[in-house]
Amino acid sequence: MINIKEDERLSMLNHSCAHLLAQAVKHLYPDAKFWVGPVITDGFYYDIDLGEVTLTEEDLPKIEKEMKKLAKDGKRIYREEISREEALEKFKNDPYKIDLINNMPLDEVISCYTQGDFTDLCRGPHVDSVKECKNFKLLKVSGAYFKGDSNNKMLQRIYGICFDKKEDLDDYLNMLEEAKKRDHRKLGKELGLFMFSEYGPGFPFWLPKGMILRKTLEDFWYKEHAKEGYKFIQTPIMLNKDLWVRSGHWDNYHENMYTSKIDDKEFAIKPMNCPGGILVYKNELHSYKEFPLRIGELGLVHRHEASGALNGLFRVRNFTQDDAHIFLTKEQIEDEIIRLINFIDRVYSIFGLPYDIELSTRPEKKYIGDIEIWDYAEKALKEACEKAGHKIRINPGDGAFYGPKLDFHVTDSLGRVWQCGTIQLDFNLPERFELEFINHDGNKERPVMLHRVIFGSIERFIGILIEHYAGAFPTWLAPVQINIIPVNNEYHLEYARGVYDLLSKNNFRVQLDDSDEKLSYRMRESSINKIPYTLILGDKEKDDNLISYRKLGSKETYTMSKDEFVSLLEDTIKDLK
Repeated sequence: MINIKEDERLSMLNHSCAHLLAQAVKHLYPDAKFWVGPVITDGFYYDIDLGEVTLTEEDLPKIEKEMKKLAKDGKRIYREEISREEALEKFKNDPYKIDLINNMPLDEVISCYTQGDFTDLCRGPHVDSVKECKNFKLLKVSGAYFKGDSNNKMLQRIYGICFDKKEDLDDYLNMLEEAKKRDHRKLGKELGLFMFSEYGPGFPFWLPKGMILRKTLEDFWYKEHAKEGYKFIQTPIMLNKDLWVRSGHWDNYHENMYTSKIDDKEFAIKPMNCPGGILVYKNELHSYKEFPLRIGELGLVHRHEASGALNGLFRVRNFTQDDAHIFLTKEQIEDEIIRLINFIDRVYSIFGLPYDIELSTRPEKKYIGDIEIWDYAEKALKEACEKAGHKIRINPGDGAFYGPKLDFHVTDSLGRVWQCGTIQLDFNLPERFELEFINHDGNKERPVMLHRVIFGSIERFIGILIEHYAGAFPTWLAPVQINIIPVNNEYHLEYARGVYDLLSKNNFRVQLDDSDEKLSYRMRESSINKIPYTLILGDKEKDDNLISYRKLGSKETYTMSKDEFVSLLEDTIKDLK
């Protein structure tokens, strides 16, 4: 799926369409005042103060109608540079624009753009005419605090998207419709995977089938990491405030942490696993001979997310990071990062998830350590990535507060992009915690530390997989792999039970549908529940000691011996299919 912000033409077109939206809103609601209308990855939005008027989705067609009328009129868009005094006078009745002007650098050129009867404060650039913005769609309306601060007034945010060609808009809208069908919140409920409760907003409950899916994914994680030479630990979810002060989390992440008091001392539930992993490292003296020392942990963390940001499994308040911390020497950095990239590549390929890599560099304000160390770490990540055969994009200022990172953005089956894996290179926490190892010369030396995840979090990755597969998981991952349907319970149930016992003893996840519903209904239910294999057992199968099956999504029926079917399943699961 295209990233609007990264396409110069589409970025300009969508920004112009945001102005078209604002003009239409001003026509319909003359008292409207406007904050900002930026381009985003998937289109644009505009934050608007409509006073006592509250918009709903039902109001969007009316606004679209006015936008289409304006686009058809085809007014040209003109740029004008004005002085600060002229700008303050021109927008004197809009406090939001006045705030923008007053917060601009004194030496910044102030410009505005005019189309017909509408003028907006803007840096630009824009397309030549509003006629170019005719292929658009308003997508939703929501609330948004002024400047993102909950202490400020709630504005109304209207989202939309615009393309040059109607065909491109239609394709995008069709993709959105398909995405609705694949919504992991909807499928998670229908397939009985997970739930949420008003007693714990943002805290997922895993249901029996969801636990099977989760446990299978975790078992896969442990097996693949064991191949790579990782050792595994588990650390407490609550630790003393002093640890978080020392790690830097208290100063840089405190607003997202849950805290409590134990024996009159302040504690915090961990938002990250790193400090606990460091304490494990410090538990004993280490030698260079152990390096790279790879320590893995499926660690449960808690972060206080705003209630409005919660979104199914994609944004929760507690989740399990598939963490690992690798301790190594400076000389080992390049080889280990290349090895990590190849490992991540292997894992993503199993799920059919292509990816891109982004280098996130030092934040402008909240960071620890010397700039020289940051520059060295950023250069090391970039060079290792290139030697692994990957091109990277630079994402300025988005590194962790303790080090730069490589972010892995996977693309799902609908072309949507998700940030999952990360490799963070850290010279600062080893210094803060005074970590040591014995080097070749028998002297004590500081190790370097790599923080990395592949899934990102178990919960979010499962949400991505639900939508990627539309709930139809590959056989090795499916909560129920086989559904057995006797054609007639009176004649075929006993045989079906024998097949069930055989498959269960071979450790397949199997269920038996012995309900009294019609055969067509039971087969349809098996398909709705997205079970990979449905066995239909009637007279022929019973008399000849065979099984007949259909694969999910196919109308073909295959018949074979029970042993052949067991071998087929074993090979399928072994190949992670």
